[in-house]
Amino acid sequence: MAATSLTAPPSFSGLRRISPKLDAAAVSSHQSFFHRVNSSTRLVSSSSSSHRSPRGVVAMAGSGKFFVGGNWKCNGTKDSIAKLISDLNSATLEADVDVVVSPPFVYIDQVKSSLTDRIDISGQNSWVGKGGAFTGEISVEQLKDLGCKWVILGHSERRHVIGEKDEFIGKKAAYALSEGLGVIACIGEKLEEREAGKTFDVCFAQLKAFADAVPSWDNIVVAYEPVWAIGTGKVASPQQAQEVHVAVRGWLKKNVSEEVASKTRIIYGGSVNGGNSAELAKEEDIDGFLVGGASLKGPEFATIVNSVTSKKVAA
Repeated sequence: MAATSLTAPPSFSGLRRISPKLDAAAVSSHQSFFHRVNSSTRLVSSSSSSHRSPRGVVAMAGSGKFFVGGNWKCNGTKDSIAKLISDLNSATLEADVDVVVSPPFVYIDQVKSSLTDRIDISGQNSWVGKGGAFTGEISVEQLKDLGCKWVILGHSERRHVIGEKDEFIGKKAAYALSEGLGVIACIGEKLEEREAGKTFDVCFAQLKAFADAVPSWDNIVVAYEPVWAIGTGKVASPQQAQEVHVAVRGWLKKNVSEEVASKTRIIYGGSVNGGNSAELAKEEDIDGFLVGGASLKGPEFATIVNSVTSKKVAA
């Protein structure tokens, strides 16, 4: 079933319950925010960096590079991962994209020792503090020792399957950042929450838990992943994703700072693949992707990375 078939009945938008007074204010706020973004979008010329593509410039609401992460989850064997690494090493990737892959913990060393330095490595989770007597956990220090530069925190499978709470996730992010790891901070609503008009409420509460805990947003990438679109084949339409990304950026502006709102990359995840990434990438506030199943296929993952070209406009 396509994501667009999830259109809500007239009583609510799928994002929040409609009150005529509140909805008018929200529309006005969004229009104002779109105006600010459109009037202040930075267009970085190819001459500004030796890493920029000569074919054009990248138009993004966030001021950092396009960011694509591959979350391999609990998949793979030594042989299948060796094949995937070979495919990634031989792929041609656009230069102006930060690319990260997140293998299962037991294969991180194998990946680090054989994957091109063009691609950074992330952990899929980390403990809330220094390591010790915590059976089954992995510490930030251990991830760094293996060469990881990032960690994924707050993924819906950790929230809704393992049972991690917002405050706990925020504390994990704060510790990872304090020890020098970048954090891919995941947020997103379940289907019943979207249908109840609670998308913004859920996402903002999850954002607040990060904001209340982290010392800085300098090394955070926010990943919006609607839970109903993860691994289901359902994908938020570009317009659905863009609406939430704009709202997230607006929340950061109001509750953290305009500078953080401007520079924080907000990426989309949820059944992203080589066939839909280009259209999603065209949206101004989609600054990249967190990819699940498609990241296990080297050529397709490369296609998603290279969807940055959809953002490029004539200089």
